[in-house]
Amino acid sequence: MRGARSNARGGAPGTRIAWPATLAAKRQTPLRAEHLRFVPTASQGGELHCFALDCSASMLAGEQLALAKGLLVALFDRVARERGEAALVCFGGMGADVRFGPAAPRWWNERWLRPVGGAGGTPLALGVRRAAQLLERAARRKPAQQRWLWVLSDGRSRDRPQRPAGADRVVFVDFERAAVRLGRCAQLAREWDAVYCVPEDLIRA
Repeated sequence: MRGARSNARGGAPGTRIAWPATLAAKRQTPLRAEHLRFVPTASQGGELHCFALDCSASMLAGEQLALAKGLLVALFDRVARERGEAALVCFGGMGADVRFGPAAPRWWNERWLRPVGGAGGTPLALGVRRAAQLLERAARRKPAQQRWLWVLSDGRSRDRPQRPAGADRVVFVDFERAAVRLGRCAQLAREWDAVYCVPEDLIRA
């Protein structure tokens, strides 16, 4: 994930595919060679990946929360391999809490996520606000750092939060699987000029 910026945003291309930037380029079309973006060989200031995990009751349907937790373990592992920093904000019910970081996730594993359960509504605005505060503090601490916000949610909320100013890039991972879909993650991704994907895109990556 380090340098998942497009080649145009700096850094000589490496040989590893930068999947978030690649998914942003392909959008809803089949993947083609011209969509591919590569990881730059160097990254000034490093990167922080802040993950906002939806822990509402609606994420329990179809075991979407379990899928999200499994994906988080893989994403944290990527951050660790690429010597970045990570943070985790969990939101659900009436609250939003920082569960990890910002820190290098050297000792991260699935045991950290086992206590995380799902209940209540989807306070998306509260979760985004808590993540925004974390990113703003990180910007003061390390101004040169690239800051990513990943929102893992089914989007089943009436909230319409603003894009956090402290996030250089945003990725929405849409877990909505209801028979009647609201499509709010896709809508926010368009409004925020963010990357939009589903879990399977990242699992395949």
